[in-house]
Order: sequence, then C-alpha cells, then structure tokens
Amino acid sequence: MSEHIKKKYRTLVVDDEKMSRGFFEYMIENSEDYILAGSLESASDAPGFVRANEVDLVIMDIVMRDGSNGLDAAEKIKHADAGDHVNHRIPKIIIVTGTVDPKNMTIARNAGVDSFWYKELSEQPLLALMDRTMAGESIFPDKVPRITLGNAPSTEFTDREMDVLRELTTGLSNKQIAAKLGVTDETIKSYIQQMLDKTGYANRTELAVNAVLYGLIAVKN
Repeated sequence: MSEHIKKKYRTLVVDDEKMSRGFFEYMIENSEDYILAGSLESASDAPGFVRANEVDLVIMDIVMRDGSNGLDAAEKIKHADAGDHVNHRIPKIIIVTGTVDPKNMTIARNAGVDSFWYKELSEQPLLALMDRTMAGESIFPDKVPRITLGNAPSTEFTDREMDVLRELTTGLSNKQIAAKLGVTDETIKSYIQQMLDKTGYANRTELAVNAVLYGLIAVKN
C-alpha cells in the first residue's frame, strides 16, 4: 500500500541580490512543503515564467538592478487571465524588500499582492509567512519598520517630504520636482531644507544618496 505523498508548493524566487536569492533558494530546497520552481534575477521575466510554468507561490523583491520592478510584475501576474497560465491559476505573491518606503505597501495591496515581508526587519520568519499565505491569509506588517537617516528616524518624515525625497533621488532639479508635484520651486526648497535640518546632512545630494543607501527610498532607474 503506497503512502500518500503531500504535494509541495512550487515556488519562484525573483531577486537580483545574489545573497538574498541564495538564502531563499536554500530555505525552499530544505523545506518540507515547498520546492523551487525557478530563480530569476529580473522582475520583468516573472510574468512570462509564471504563464509558462506551474507556480504556486512567487517570492519577489521590488527594485532590480536592470530597472525592473517587482510591484509592476506582481500587478501583471495578478491581473492576467488565469486561462493563459499553464496550470490555469494565479499564484500567491509575497513581496520581500529591504526598503522601508511606506508607499510600497499601498502599491502592493493595490496590485493584489498577498503578503509583504521586510528583509532583516520582520519579526516573523519568512517560512511561517509563506505557510500562512498559502493557507489563505494575507499578511502585511502593522507598521513600517523604523530606520535612522542621519540624525532623524524615518518616522519623522511627513508624507509630503517623502514625495519630494522620492523625486530627489531620481536626480530631478527643484524646478522639475515642483512641476511634477504641482507646487512652487520655493516650496520644494523649503521641504528639502526641512529634511536637511532633521538629518544633519550638508546638501541635497548627501540626503538623496543616503536615503537610497539606508533603504528609505528605492532608487528608480
């Protein structure tokens, strides 16, 4: 009499960081309930992989070096026609990131992402989050982790300051940021000065570079 063999969830890893990707691969390959379906370095390849292969769960970072974005890929996967997929169903998606920009969680929810996990900052182990997600739960952190940027905790930045900071990290001038956000040049200059006063940084370049370096803002390509 043959024993019943439990089906393992086929899991796709999408992360451009070799160390993170290796960790996820090792965790999956050594788990009892998951099996590695594939491993990708670019989010742009994820929707096509999911359509052509049997995938139950996608673990995906947000920003990739090639300019692709995990949130964009997640939206494409979640809004695709299940009939176009080889297994005729849409997989669960967990976004994993080290960037604490609070806007990412909002975008993830709107994209249809099932769960959200902060690398190195979440208290719950990723494997436990995977189990809960596959069981039908949608797990998002109650609050964004706090990091320190210069002299200021990230929680001290207002929503509007974050809007300005996101644009600042793209290299736009004050005039360009003002036009994009629908305010005056002087208003943008004031927001930047407020952030410089909070952090203690000497100039806008130092502010922008460190916002990306410490994971407050995900750099745009």
